[in-house]
Amino acid sequence: MPTMSHPIRTRPRHSTPFLVLVSLLLSAALGGCSSGDFGRVRPSALSDNMHSWIGVEATGSVGLPASQFQLTDQERLMRDLAFPLIEPPLSRPLWKSVFGDYKPLPSPWRQTPVFDRTAYGRLLIDEPHRSHTSRYNELMDDVRNDILRFEAFYTNAARVIELDRKRNASLKLVSGLSPHEREDALARMDENALIIQWVEQCLQRRVSSYRWALERLVIHTPDGLAASADMLIGEMAAQTTAVAASIAPVRNGKVLRVGG
Repeated sequence: MPTMSHPIRTRPRHSTPFLVLVSLLLSAALGGCSSGDFGRVRPSALSDNMHSWIGVEATGSVGLPASQFQLTDQERLMRDLAFPLIEPPLSRPLWKSVFGDYKPLPSPWRQTPVFDRTAYGRLLIDEPHRSHTSRYNELMDDVRNDILRFEAFYTNAARVIELDRKRNASLKLVSGLSPHEREDALARMDENALIIQWVEQCLQRRVSSYRWALERLVIHTPDGLAASADMLIGEMAAQTTAVAASIAPVRNGKVLRVGG
């Protein structure tokens, strides 16, 4: 009796809805990866004035009006350089960095002192590391990166303040200056000064956090690298204090200095 032959299936047969679902999932996954590389903000969130909110937040948090003037190239660069310094170190989980999480930060003047100098050190210690020396290396890398960032920021900030001095002097010379134009010019000078003070406070807090972390590392896992880390932190503290003292705001009487 002849036997009936059956075709041999070499690949599984899936229904159309299943294939559509797989396609959508792959598109979503690839879209998420393409929209934000590791540690980078999604390109759709990038713009020339993406950090302009820093100035508005700084002035608004102390009850000062925001300027309606267009940002100069130097002012825009100063806000771009300020953001990595006002964002707390190790503040974003890896998955948020992968998908380009980006949120404005409240200024220190809008907060009652809630700064936790232990947060950085606890995260550094609790995070799994293959070797205890990698914690020291990570700490020193963070300090070095901050030193490079604040040097670039203060170089630019000095230029912005110098231009603000010229702006302030020109107010007496401009013909037909309207009250609104004068208010906007003064508001922009206050805004620039507050951003510099914001960065200054954040750097002081970072130094405090780094010192707390190093003290705990010495207790948990003593190592000769502690001396090098201590020297780096001391260098950052000294440079921050010296550079900050060299940049005086144009309008001292109108800008608040709040410690924290």
